[in-house]
Amino acid sequence: MDLRKVFDSIPEEFDKSRTRYCDELFADVVEYSKLGSGKTALEIGPGTGQATEPILKTGCSYQAIELGDSLAVYTKNKFSTYENFQIINADFETFDFGCQQFDLIYSAAAFQWIPDEIGHPKVNRLLKNNGTFATMWTRTDEKSANELLYSRIQEVYAEHFHPDPETEYKCDLKYRNLNPAEGQLLRIKTLERYGFTDNEYRHYDKKRELSADEYVSWISTHCGHINLREPDKSKLYIGISDAVLTFGNKITLYDTIELYLSRKP
Repeated sequence: MDLRKVFDSIPEEFDKSRTRYCDELFADVVEYSKLGSGKTALEIGPGTGQATEPILKTGCSYQAIELGDSLAVYTKNKFSTYENFQIINADFETFDFGCQQFDLIYSAAAFQWIPDEIGHPKVNRLLKNNGTFATMWTRTDEKSANELLYSRIQEVYAEHFHPDPETEYKCDLKYRNLNPAEGQLLRIKTLERYGFTDNEYRHYDKKRELSADEYVSWISTHCGHINLREPDKSKLYIGISDAVLTFGNKITLYDTIELYLSRKP
């Protein structure tokens, strides 16, 4: 199985339950890139378009490249009313863009699936001079506001979370054990290594309160959960749902949305 297509089996659930970005982030991307009518943008791995519409609304000529067949169809239908929308169902790593170049290339929580030594040089080639490269990442603190509940959920994971080693998420391992500051520094250094300049890091904080059903729907879209085998998957979700219900049917999440902005000289 191509693990890069792990989300392609759940487009509707993915669109409904994934963490959303924020207006301030998109305003910063548009301002930094001076995006608007007459400019061109490429989104790598749009999924179901959580980071697509604010860019479309600038009036730019928008193009997306999406590896997943089902995700590409879903997203094409979702934004079919926009005349400036175009999507290619192909692999960014191998697709030949010909002589195309873009004013903005961006990726929301998808670029980690592409090896640094392939993705960064290709983005650099595809950008116009002074063009913008933007990547967005999310991390969620599930513990701070729910310590007792979090402990109970970890007990459920210990009992029922047994991912298949062949389908377990293995991308971005170099960031797995880093604290946020270390991860930030590593990403900036990576951008510098591949020739990007004016590198900036920005972050945006959000708070969510989810019911048991909403929380299970959210975690079920995580790459490490999608391919869990039965009966472990059902037992995991039932156990987690029961835990949240026991604690008042509410879990509070603190999201940090990270944005990295860079230029091609």
